[in-house]
Amino acid sequence: MAARTALEQILRAELGGAVLPGAQRLAAELRARHADAVVAVLFYGSCLRRGSTEGVLDFYAITSGYRAAYRSRLTAGLGAALPPNVHYIELPEENLRAKYALISLADFAHHATPASLDCRIWSRFCQPARIVYARDAATRAALVGAAADAATTMAARMLAWAPGAARVRELETHALWARAFGETYRAELRSESPATIEAIAAAEPARYDAVARAAFAVLAERGEIEVLGAGSASAGAALRIAQEPAALARARRAWRVRRPLAKALAIAGLLKTAFTFQGWLPYVVWKLERHSGAKIALSERQRRRPLLYAWPVILRL
Repeated sequence: MAARTALEQILRAELGGAVLPGAQRLAAELRARHADAVVAVLFYGSCLRRGSTEGVLDFYAITSGYRAAYRSRLTAGLGAALPPNVHYIELPEENLRAKYALISLADFAHHATPASLDCRIWSRFCQPARIVYARDAATRAALVGAAADAATTMAARMLAWAPGAARVRELETHALWARAFGETYRAELRSESPATIEAIAAAEPARYDAVARAAFAVLAERGEIEVLGAGSASAGAALRIAQEPAALARARRAWRVRRPLAKALAIAGLLKTAFTFQGWLPYVVWKLERHSGAKIALSERQRRRPLLYAWPVILRL
């Protein structure tokens, strides 16, 4: 398993990188919400890429169990039935805002693998992330392992999305990542422009190239593909990959089946979020203020119980 060890080494160093103080502050606040049930916090997304706390930061809160994380049996049940639950947190006095998804460690590990119909975990955590908090060394090791699974899952999917059907194909890693993010964004019903999706892969080209090569080496170690070396420099190809045409055809058929299922899960998750995204009205107000410049005031009562008291504001929005 030398290839797997090499991939984990890359991701362990990345996950252990420096974290913005604002991200640390928000992570501490969300941990306080769920007390000892949170065993780890991961920071990822656009604010990490930009190195900025301007905007809404993205986190995954990893929990020991849903009942331990929530007082409400309903909220815990929704989390267990359709993980993760998505929440909002803000610290107005520090101008900090975040969304965080709460998921059990077992579910997080499962959804990083090809066995998951849901692409949200492996499509996110094949990308750069930081461990803001981990309860112990075993938890940290589990997160590194899940990130390696996510990268390997994405690498296998990339080969199905790449053009051509010959046994030997010449591939360019940047094009693979850009296509991969486009496919997974569509599967999640995330309406990002092609330029935005392209920018994700372009943000750290050397990193993405190294992770792709390491993940392909893992697939080769498993006997799923062969890595034949560098591609043709004149064609801009980084790698020559050999994959049996029958295996490629099966992978493409599998994604055609999985894609609508992933979209259905995304829709169900969005509907569920209406019940779990506490503070959604202040979040919407902030987004509108940021984009339009219009100031909309909310009372404390409207913030706490928007469906009871905030109808004048909701109608205005």
